Amino acid sequence: MQHDSDPIYLPENQESIFSGSDIYFKTFSPMKQKFDYNTTRKPLKLPEYGRNLQRMVDYMQTIEDRKERTRAARTIISVMAGMYPQTRDLEDFEHKLWDHLAIMTNFKLDVDAPYEMPTEEKLAEKPRRVPYTSRKIRFKHYGYLVEEIIEEIIKMEDGPAREQAIEDLANQMKRQYLMWNRRQVSDEAIFKDLEELSRGALKVNRNIVLRSDKDLVIIMPTQPKHQNRKKRRKK
Repeated sequence: MQHDSDPIYLPENQESIFSGSDIYFKTFSPMKQKFDYNTTRKPLKLPEYGRNLQRMVDYMQTIEDRKERTRAARTIISVMAGMYPQTRDLEDFEHKLWDHLAIMTNFKLDVDAPYEMPTEEKLAEKPRRVPYTSRKIRFKHYGYLVEEIIEEIIKMEDGPAREQAIEDLANQMKRQYLMWNRRQVSDEAIFKDLEELSRGALKVNRNIVLRSDKDLVIIMPTQPKHQNRKKRRKK
């Protein structure tokens, strides 16, 4: 244990600055160059696995014997699998680990792998463009399916079945309207939107009474409030 009377030995290139009973050390730039910062290290290919695993991969690549190098690669794969055990049930889990190992070796992995190793050109390929329909929707809050249903109702023959389909569709349109707009909406507004979407092919019976807003709005369940289990003391 060092006492107050013992001499204080300072490292080279450091000087002591006394302020009351505290001792501060002012470090000069030559000392700062001795610290190892991440900014001066080699960038990681996959940072989620950490630098220690990258060092294992780098060492594995220096092994000359192919059999021993393959054995080391399988050991690294088992370590990678242990880092994320929650993903073991995913499809092609082990295949993805071997792909990650190939990426960490800068696509220079030369071992007896159970899968075909990816190439840098293959991973650089852009995914196929997904075609999207550019169909114009008259009222976006009703959606495209409502327009398709209207087209099917137009094809139906006049009768009770068609009248019931119109009423059911009007209730569904009212529900979707309330999902986007919490304010009340009149049945007449829904009837006019339905007739407009059908381009006048459907006429809604104004004697129809749609369901109430309370019955149509879907209420999301809320978490129960925390109940204090401690018994209150009787005064």
